[in-house]
Formats: sequence, C-alpha cells, structure tokens
Amino acid sequence: MGATKDLHLVGEAGTACELFELLKRVACDVVLLEINLPDMNGLEVLKRIKRERSDLPVLFFSIFSEDDFAIPAINDGASGYLTKDCPPEQILMALRTIATGARYFSPRLTEKLLAGTVNTGRKMPYETLSQKERDLLLLLSEGMATKKIASSMNLSVKTINTYRSRLLKKTWPGFECRCDTLRH
Repeated sequence: MGATKDLHLVGEAGTACELFELLKRVACDVVLLEINLPDMNGLEVLKRIKRERSDLPVLFFSIFSEDDFAIPAINDGASGYLTKDCPPEQILMALRTIATGARYFSPRLTEKLLAGTVNTGRKMPYETLSQKERDLLLLLSEGMATKKIASSMNLSVKTINTYRSRLLKKTWPGFECRCDTLRH
C-alpha cells in the first residue's frame, strides 16, 4: 500500500461490493472513487456512501470528462472530481483538500464554471437512464454481444433490444431506429 508523509492508502477495492465491505472494516478519511465500476454505477455508489456516512469525503477519479459527470457527482455529494489525465500532484492536492472538509475543483473545471460554460442546470442524458439502461450501456461499451448481454443480465434478447432503443433515444435525441434490426 502506498503512502506519503501525510496520506496513507488503507485499502483498495475493485468493485462496489468490495468497497462497501472495506468501509465496514477499515477506518478512512476519504474515498477515491471511479464512476465506471464493474458491478455498480459510481454515482449510485456515491449515493449509498452518503446515506451511510454523510461526512465521508468522496473524490471521483475517472476517465470520463468533467463536462459530463462532475456536476452530477458534486450534486450527489462528491467533494471533488478529477480526470485520470491530471498530474499526480493534483490528485494529492485534491485528497488533502477534501480531507479538510473543503471541495476540490480542478483548475480546468473551475475556469469552466466561472465562465459559465458548464451547464449546471440541465440533466445530463446519462442521468435519465434507469439502472438497467446504465448497466446495458456499460456492457455495450465493452463490446459485448447482445446474446451475451441478455444472458449476463438474465433478460431476453428482445428486452435487451428494448432497453437499447430507450438508451439511444435518451442519449441521442432525434435518433430513431428499430433495434430489433440491429445486429451485434
């Protein structure tokens, strides 16, 4: 486990389930959380953490753009949001900042917020998705075939195609398709 003079890594989890178990066993001052977890959406994980430990600061650290997820994450209780292309010093600064109870915004996000170029009032298309649609989106992004997705989600291929159609309509306004004709 890694450490600096003032920060010590006390645990790691690869899934939401592992994280919840870890939080029961190990005392920690902050959580560094990825949005894209294999078993649960990071925003849902954040909501659960905040229900169970509202005082625990959570810093999102993700490959996803700040434009898409920072505001929804912060609105759900995150103390900050960084993308994985940020320098290591910035991660340490953010962890130190949120450990004090303050929020941390990257210089890039701060500039966008001050310039008014991040729309904080509109719902992101992602926020309108049901949990099943989010799960489907994750599996599709991994390139999984429809039959395999249906099997892994314990649903029929027809139901997966229905979810796919809803997903496309919600995330791509104006897009019309018959998903039963899509081959994947």
